[in-house]
Amino acid sequence: MSVSQTGLFDTQAAPDNRLREPLEAVFDRVPAAWRGVTDPFIQSHAGRALAAFVDQRLHEGAVIYPQHVLRALEYGPPEAMRVVIVGQDPYHGAGQAQGLAFSVEPGQRKLPPSLRNILKEVSADTGAASRCVDDLSPWAGQGVLLLNSALTVEDGAPASHAGRGWEVLTDALLARVAAQPEPTVFMLWGASAQRKRALVERPGPAAHLVLEANHPSPLSANRPPVPFIGCRHFSRANAFLASNRRGSAIRW
Repeated sequence: MSVSQTGLFDTQAAPDNRLREPLEAVFDRVPAAWRGVTDPFIQSHAGRALAAFVDQRLHEGAVIYPQHVLRALEYGPPEAMRVVIVGQDPYHGAGQAQGLAFSVEPGQRKLPPSLRNILKEVSADTGAASRCVDDLSPWAGQGVLLLNSALTVEDGAPASHAGRGWEVLTDALLARVAAQPEPTVFMLWGASAQRKRALVERPGPAAHLVLEANHPSPLSANRPPVPFIGCRHFSRANAFLASNRRGSAIRW
């Protein structure tokens, strides 16, 4: 709890973004257009094992984020996805993760460093400030799939749910988008995302644009071989979309 300039305690709490329900209930609400991927997964051995693990951790009192685990799938069918940005796992601090990679709940007073670098690169690349200041759902509403590799995490424990089965699902989701007829932009930031390149590459006249750079974290954003800062992925994506897909450019 902090003290405001008036000397009174600031009682405004961070959004409560904890997961509170069994994982199967999350899958029951997936939009129909994605169920051809998500239903076989949650019914598979890997899916059942993942659900058992997450539900057990909840039963044991673990604080797990985010509340809206599969929110990234709520903004349109696979065919509507024009750009895919691949992250690692959700933010592990209270009130941050909202189910969209790199995005946070609106009204954050201090942005995660990776998100600050992303918004900084948008401004430097496009010559205009991003339309987003924290919540990236305006990007998602334009056909940008903001998908982490692992979709849940425990409070204060990054990568705590990595390797538990989420990657099987998110690989399948990426492959589903990559299978659509129209060319798509895939932004792979960091080694974890770049390992998925084989899932999204497609030769020929309808080839996707696959853009790689270091992760936007301050630890790697300026390092070789491909610094995130200066990668110009946002303008390159719009140039590709203008040449290969109908519709307006993404308003970053």
